[in-house]
Amino acid sequence: MTSRQARRAHEARRRRSRRRWTTIALAGVVGVAIAAVGLSSCGGGGEESASTKKKDAPTTLPTTTTTVFVPTAPFTGLPDPSGVTQTRASLAVKIENTPDARPQSGLDQADVVYEEVVEGGITRFWAVFNTVAPDTVGPIRSVRLMDPEIVSPLGGVIAFSGGAPANVALIRDTPTVQVDENNAGDAFFRATDRYAPHNLYGYSAKLWERGGEPVPPRPLFTYLKEGEAFPSTEGINQFRVGLDSGYDPTYTWDPATRTWRRSYGTVPFNDVNGNQVAPQNVIVQFVYYPTGAEGQLIGTGEAWVFSDGKLVRGTWSKPDAVTPTSFNFGLGATVPLTPGKTWVELAPTGTAVDLVAAPPPPPTTIPPATTTTTKPKKKK
Repeated sequence: MTSRQARRAHEARRRRSRRRWTTIALAGVVGVAIAAVGLSSCGGGGEESASTKKKDAPTTLPTTTTTVFVPTAPFTGLPDPSGVTQTRASLAVKIENTPDARPQSGLDQADVVYEEVVEGGITRFWAVFNTVAPDTVGPIRSVRLMDPEIVSPLGGVIAFSGGAPANVALIRDTPTVQVDENNAGDAFFRATDRYAPHNLYGYSAKLWERGGEPVPPRPLFTYLKEGEAFPSTEGINQFRVGLDSGYDPTYTWDPATRTWRRSYGTVPFNDVNGNQVAPQNVIVQFVYYPTGAEGQLIGTGEAWVFSDGKLVRGTWSKPDAVTPTSFNFGLGATVPLTPGKTWVELAPTGTAVDLVAAPPPPPTTIPPATTTTTKPKKKK
């Protein structure tokens, strides 16, 4: 081996030796690091290894509660999940009530119905819709002098067939959209299964297309809140409003549906679809009729409010045409109605209302306490 080859072999041995010691040093550093991690994971206790340590509890995120607002139907006080009552005005239709007009269309679905006395002791209705309405309503008839005071608080759309020029002029001055035979177009039609003048009807959807304000309409009554009771202890099973024969309705309390079923005598007062009219509330508002017709609705008077199978005897008050009538009792508190449909009987002052009282509830008796007497034993 030459001297050059010897030097190369020596340098190769020296490089291999350096690599070996570097590897040993690195191994030592890694070992120390692993040991440090092990001590740290033991938490200093030395009793639990990393493989047996319990996992951390899962993180629980806070729950979020979303409150959904459900509007209240203004004319019934009932919840309206659909919100439809908030999107349209009221629709009031003047409907006939002679035997030739019965059965009518729409009375069973109206939120509020006003019954007024007209000439000859017959009656007519203002059927007020907002929550729902049938496809057709009627038969539609003419307006009277007292009608502006009924419809002005409603606003919205009103439908009628005409009337005396003076009465029509007054109704034109109300804050309503008026629809009659002169401007109804295809919103009115004549039914072929009845004869005139008892065959004029309206399409509720087309009438609502006329608009009207306010939207939604303002409430007419105050309603009981959940958990509240109607403020009366005078239970009533049935009552008859003593209007002229054939127009004197009887209302019978139905505990199953909690409604007042309307009839003439024993004959149910049904809609054209066979549904008996049965509102949750009936108000008999005693009104002065100077000539036997055309009652005066501005002022004050007596009012009987029937709801929840009971009667409150109170008063009514209306300061002007556009303000809704208020119904009060006691020291002036407003009579709260059961949420639902309401019929208002605008009966002449002095009209008899025949009542059939509900039987009193069975008495609650407390059994007498029994006393056991034990004679003392004689001493022996």
